[in-house]
Amino acid sequence: MQIIPAIDIIEGKCVRLTEGDYAQKKIYNENPLEVAKAFEGIGLMRLHLVDLDGAKAGEVVNWKVLEKIATQTTLKIDFGGGIKKEATLKMVLESGATYATIGSLAVKNPELFQEWISRFGAEVFMLGADVFEEKIAIGGWLEKTNITVFDFMKMYMDKGVSQMFCTDIQKDGKLQGPSIALYEKIINQFPTLNLIASGGVSSLDDLIELEEIGCSAAIVGKAIYENKITISDLANFN
Repeated sequence: MQIIPAIDIIEGKCVRLTEGDYAQKKIYNENPLEVAKAFEGIGLMRLHLVDLDGAKAGEVVNWKVLEKIATQTTLKIDFGGGIKKEATLKMVLESGATYATIGSLAVKNPELFQEWISRFGAEVFMLGADVFEEKIAIGGWLEKTNITVFDFMKMYMDKGVSQMFCTDIQKDGKLQGPSIALYEKIINQFPTLNLIASGGVSSLDDLIELEEIGCSAAIVGKAIYENKITISDLANFN
């Protein structure tokens, strides 16, 4: 199982939210590049970079952070938050992202997303499924839908998307453990899916359990910044 550290950006700074609540924001580092280089330094190869300003605005805001990290590290970056237009998607890829993370758009405008898959190839996309009680939530988690995570994933697996990460909003940022039961249900239903766990990871034991149930990768954020999992733990795991 691959470890994908997360950097969430607000106003160019590395932050974390609790339950996706912008009012529950904590700044961890003023310099995201410094954080990314620390991850690269222990041999990690990927980075989950989220423009929280962009997610809220519906338009990418923190371009410069992406460009800096992409040009000054070798990390494969998946970048999300505010990718709503084709011009924005192109710029994200041209700015150095290996994968464009799509979430809300895949729910609100499936025709456009499917057009992008046809044009750019399914392999450049990582689909984000933010979940509240097994239903998809969108717009930086501010809006709930009636679409089940299973229907959502099936629709885009059929279109060729093979990388998907699932975040349980009720777990995210709380350090109370990941949604093991939900992930087991998804893996049992879709055994060929590269399922990436996201949200709630609080210890090395959580990572071991996620690997055991068959997750292909785990996104780890707050646990690193709160020193629940050390950089050396991640190096050993990797």
